[in-house]
Amino acid sequence: MHETAAHPGPEADRPLGATQGATTLDELDLALVNALQLAPRAPWSQLAGPLGVDAATLSRRWSRLRDSGAAWVTCYSAAGQVVFGSLAFVEVNCAPQARERLAARLAGHPHAVSVELVAGSCDLLLTVAAASTRMMSEYVLSLARDPDITGTRTHLVQRLHQEGSQWRLDALSREQQRGLEHDTTGSADRIVTPDERALMLALAEDGRRPVATLAALLGRPESTVRRLLAGVLGGGKAVLRCEAAHLHAGWRTTATLWMAAPPTELEAAAEELTQLRDTRLSASVASEANLVGVVWMHGMDDLSRYEARVGAKFPALRVLNRAVTLRWIKRMGRLLDGEGRSVGCVPMDVWQPVSAT
Repeated sequence: MHETAAHPGPEADRPLGATQGATTLDELDLALVNALQLAPRAPWSQLAGPLGVDAATLSRRWSRLRDSGAAWVTCYSAAGQVVFGSLAFVEVNCAPQARERLAARLAGHPHAVSVELVAGSCDLLLTVAAASTRMMSEYVLSLARDPDITGTRTHLVQRLHQEGSQWRLDALSREQQRGLEHDTTGSADRIVTPDERALMLALAEDGRRPVATLAALLGRPESTVRRLLAGVLGGGKAVLRCEAAHLHAGWRTTATLWMAAPPTELEAAAEELTQLRDTRLSASVASEANLVGVVWMHGMDDLSRYEARVGAKFPALRVLNRAVTLRWIKRMGRLLDGEGRSVGCVPMDVWQPVSAT
């Protein structure tokens, strides 16, 4: 574990970061984020016991975190809704003077769900999602027509072995976590209806929006909204994800590793990768590097140690390339400032026609 279990005391309602500096989340902040990773829409009364803080204090603390952009809950289509070939990592090269301008423009696209300025063999790294392989093709081709882009390389995801919503801060003890994990075992093989799509997009901006607020936004009765929520969340169509500003939470280095494993050993290598604490995402991809790992670490020196652990656990796995994030412009639909705080949202509308971007 990289964070210790939270033990809130009398100062549980102190201002954000008051004890550890203006850019640091304190123990209660981390514990609250961890609890919402496990149970994103849990009522404060349910979280009060495990966290040892009353519901009113938790509500006020979350309002501070959310309003400051230090933490948020978002929603997006579950991996089961994305068929092979409609999720990809896209490396983008551009003219040096166009880099930040291009990144900001791409961040406005709903299909570019994440946009990073990186150091490595490319200038920008995009995570792209679309509702079909045809839409994915259209989007990638649209990038090639952008006058600021000098080249792209697309890595189509074959399988997600672990994604970011499954990663945990581990700020809570096992006892505190008990009973909070929400069920994500439902089948996601059914088509998303227009009403379910509208609900997901409303939850993208704030995954904890009350039913009454959602009903007003969607123009539907509260009973209908409750049924829709049960269908998209309990049915495994959508993912709720609680995030925190990574720099404020102590994760100062993030990187994407492109790796190659013998095809007959790819599944085993992916499983080994997901067992490492710093692995946020692992995916099999259709390219020379057939395995991608997204890792979060506390410092640059941790990257070499991570690669050493990978090599020790699976000697046949080779790291072919690295993209170290210089700055996150957008992460899973959330626009971020230089400190990693949320400053806006572009809902991940993977169903939107590419021509509309």
